[in-house]
Amino acid sequence: MNAQRSNRWWSYIGDMGMERKLLLVFLIIITLPLSFISVISFRSYSESIQANTVAYSEKLIDQMMDSIDDYIEDMKRISSMPAYVNEIKQNLIRSNHYYEQKNSESRGSTAKPATSDFDLLLSIQRGIEGNISFINNIKRGTNSVYIFDGYGNGYYSAKDGGVRLDLEQSYKFWSAQSKNSSGEALLFGTQAYTSNLQSTRYAFTVVRKIVDGLWNPVGLIAVEANISNLENQVAELDKVTHGTSVIVDENGKVIYDSDQKLLTTDISHSTLYRSAKGEAGSFYDTISGKQRLNIYSSSAKTNWKVIISIPVDELTRGVTLTRNATIAATLVIVVVALMISIILSFALTKPLTQLIQLMKKVQNGDLDVTFRVNRKDEIGLLGHQFNRMLARIRQLIQDIYQMEEQKKKVELQALQSQINPHFIYNTLESIRMTAELNDDVEAADMISILGKILRYSIGEWSGTTTMKQELMYVRNYVELLGCRYPGRFVLLIDVPEELDNYSMIKLVFQPIIENAAYHGLDDSKPLMHLSIKCEVIKHKLLFHIRDDGCGMEQETLDKLNDSLRHEAVPKLSINGGIGMKNVHHRIQLHYGPSYGIEVFSQPGTGTDVILSLPLPGREAITTGRT
Repeated sequence: MNAQRSNRWWSYIGDMGMERKLLLVFLIIITLPLSFISVISFRSYSESIQANTVAYSEKLIDQMMDSIDDYIEDMKRISSMPAYVNEIKQNLIRSNHYYEQKNSESRGSTAKPATSDFDLLLSIQRGIEGNISFINNIKRGTNSVYIFDGYGNGYYSAKDGGVRLDLEQSYKFWSAQSKNSSGEALLFGTQAYTSNLQSTRYAFTVVRKIVDGLWNPVGLIAVEANISNLENQVAELDKVTHGTSVIVDENGKVIYDSDQKLLTTDISHSTLYRSAKGEAGSFYDTISGKQRLNIYSSSAKTNWKVIISIPVDELTRGVTLTRNATIAATLVIVVVALMISIILSFALTKPLTQLIQLMKKVQNGDLDVTFRVNRKDEIGLLGHQFNRMLARIRQLIQDIYQMEEQKKKVELQALQSQINPHFIYNTLESIRMTAELNDDVEAADMISILGKILRYSIGEWSGTTTMKQELMYVRNYVELLGCRYPGRFVLLIDVPEELDNYSMIKLVFQPIIENAAYHGLDDSKPLMHLSIKCEVIKHKLLFHIRDDGCGMEQETLDKLNDSLRHEAVPKLSINGGIGMKNVHHRIQLHYGPSYGIEVFSQPGTGTDVILSLPLPGREAITTGRT
């Protein structure tokens, strides 16, 4: 079925006009490369944009992570300052002593604190909080610094006035997490808390134990930074990449996200987090039917990971514009090229159309047409050959017409030479019967042979005979010659029996034998050998009619062959027979110019007349013959 459809399509294309074929070829040649180039360009450009986006985004993420790492390192350095400020450590030690005594006294007494206790606490508070204010001013953006003594009593100074209301719970959590630490800074991800301004805030914290000179813990410091410190950097990243970002810690808990809807949420089980394997990389996913490019990178210092999700539509927006512009340009080029193709195809096929119209006129019989050749290309060459072909056809028609005229003249001459065949034959028969009645057997035989010869020869020349009959006529003629010249002629015929039924024109061999007998007879030789031998070559039958007579001089031979090639058909007289020229021209009139007679001779040796006829089945090649 598919093969039939394919053949049907090919047949349809093959039957299309040349102009449509040229248009189809031009359209394919122009459209396919442009479409191929457009698709390849779009894909390579899109892939290049995405690759560049990944590389550029990774660089931006690394820069942002470096900035965050620096910020957190500053927070860690700030958290280490109490170790170098003796006033803070001394006040923490005083606070620990006070609450230690307070706790031991409160077990046995419920008395109110003395005024000296308030002065001590106020002194401790001012000493610690004064240093906290100093620490706050060191690093811009740090929201709050909390310092706790060994009993969880907190001292703080908030820059923006926002202080945790859950200091007691926060201290317990921080203290428990840092219990086994040896004084190194610990980083805690974003936590939500309620400030004393009754607002919910989010902050990440660096916590460190405070130790004395003997590495005994005397308190705890918590340096807290609001997530607003990350907001500007993430917003700038999102603006450049047209995506959304999320920062998660090593446990999959969200530190910060662009929409601030996932803060403190655990996304460790989400597809996004699971797909972000390794330190850095990129991957694609689809959310709500839209494809996204996700690029991620991790910090070696904090183990935080930044994942930025960029819609592919945003990436390829410029590529899409380029693609649309390319498609538009391609369509314009195709339209222009198609118009040019139409003009070119019309210019190329117009001479062919004119040539076809002239051919139709020739087909209808009008040979007086000429193609005007104005160009030297293949079409001009075709037109030139068409003109030559018409000229050749006209010449052939004229030649055939002349040949037919010559045949009519020959036939008319033959009719003129036929005196009344029945009358002559009946008269000879009467003479033969009289000779037999008078017992003149030799005269009767001669008259009988002559009657056969006349009966064969005076028939219609335009008729055909067989090879067997033609050779029998030659034998009768030589036998008649033997009656006139007894013992002077010996005839040898070597023609295959397969050619007995070969159809041919009459009186082909006898005129040549007659010419040899009367013009080639050498009186110095007692016998004259005559032979007819057949030779079969590729496209012809060659008959060698040889004699061993006196031959002829070269000059005479050249004149004879030249007259055979160029002279017109000889006229017959009422008295004479036909010669070699007549035989040659009759053969050419009947079979064509490729056949005929050619004479070879040497003085004293004899003559060889080569007569060529077509092979069986190719006898008649001329037209108009009856």
